[in-house]
Amino acid sequence: MKVSVDGTRCQGHTLCAMIAPESFELDDVDGHASPVSDEVPDEQVDQVTEAAHSCPEQAIVIE
Repeated sequence: MKVSVDGTRCQGHTLCAMIAPESFELDDVDGHASPVSDEVPDEQVDQVTEAAHSCPEQAIVIE
């Protein structure tokens, strides 16, 4: 599975990093998220999927 964050939609709510801290990192300046890696390890798929569904801005794209 691949993951990305649409930087134009992300508003820095930080839910993704709270749900999947090993998969998302937050920018120190504006709090916007980015994936730690484009490829999601098998053991993190459930958390990343939950984070994508929980994002208020629907900024997380999974393929």
